[in-house]
Amino acid sequence: VHPSLDQGAAVSKLRLLDADGRSLGHIDVLDELFDAPPRPALVHQVVVARQANERQGTASTKTRSEVSGGGRKPWRQKGTGRARHGSIRSPIWRGGGVTFGPRPRSYTQRTPRRMRRAALMSSLSAKARSGELVVIDRVRLPEAKTRHMVELLRTLNASGRVLLVGDGTDPGVLRCARNVPRLRTMPAFQLNAADLLRSGRVVMTLEAVREAERIWGPRRLPDDDDGPSGE
Repeated sequence: VHPSLDQGAAVSKLRLLDADGRSLGHIDVLDELFDAPPRPALVHQVVVARQANERQGTASTKTRSEVSGGGRKPWRQKGTGRARHGSIRSPIWRGGGVTFGPRPRSYTQRTPRRMRRAALMSSLSAKARSGELVVIDRVRLPEAKTRHMVELLRTLNASGRVLLVGDGTDPGVLRCARNVPRLRTMPAFQLNAADLLRSGRVVMTLEAVREAERIWGPRRLPDDDDGPSGE
């Protein structure tokens, strides 16, 4: 029985598999997290904000006042037959200053916690509805070897870009997953809409599902949050 049933939370069903791809039945999951309505505009806004917040904003160019040289007039004003110039560091000269070039700045876009949570719920629900979310009881490998991890993903029909949310998994098993191309691992508390959208398949352990429900499930959130944004 789902732990939130006594709170009146709506639940739906997800199929649970073992490491061999065999069905172990269905589990109850919170509708709010795994059957939320699609909100593409909100997801787009949150993902763009996250990408903007990852920018360093250190690109810089020099204006004509910052480049060296050009302290005197290159030739007299009249009588040479050439165009009038006052400095060889003018933006129209090779080696001159740059007009309207990039300057160090912050690209930070603030996204409240409610927005990030709603985008995560919408993205996770979209994966569940499309069949791209696979829930397994736990990650079991004969040995912590990369080839065993590849075999597990093949058994689960998880190809392409795969996100493994492996709460409760042996750290040695997660270390061997680093060598698998296009496989990314993370704990449930780091889930975000951007990584879900980048992944074709999402594999979650049962413990990760319960942890995600505990963190992102029904609860009262403050109206605002001044912490890190863009997730």
